[in-house]
Amino acid sequence: MKFSTKSRYGTRLMLDMAQHYDQGPVQLGDIAKRQDVSVKYLEQIIIPLKRERYIKSVRGPKGGHILARPPEEITVGEIVALLERGDNLTECSVRPEVCGRAKSCPTRFVWREAARAMFERLSAITLADLVAMGNGDREGLGE
Repeated sequence: MKFSTKSRYGTRLMLDMAQHYDQGPVQLGDIAKRQDVSVKYLEQIIIPLKRERYIKSVRGPKGGHILARPPEEITVGEIVALLERGDNLTECSVRPEVCGRAKSCPTRFVWREAARAMFERLSAITLADLVAMGNGDREGLGE
């Protein structure tokens, strides 16, 4: 399974903001340079994150963007589920009507269980955990 660049770069965006959380608002241009991602793409990614109140915008000369909640309160699972538009691996696992075989297909169970396990693990890892990991603390990641 591959995550889209939207969720991968969105997680990096949020992690960068978590790393600078105590420094106030950060500008997308600065994040773009640090993460080697275009500002235009970050502008697209930030829209749903702002809409769902993960990020706040601050206007003015020292403005930019800041996490709406502390890094320890935001999980990787939340970010990925938002940017991937759900926490499922296959459409048929949540919308059986899209597949004529859904009622008799035992693999639907596998996809639902795999998604549940993956998002359970991703939801145990906070942005604060990733910041700590980046600082060399790899003990107890999300546990």
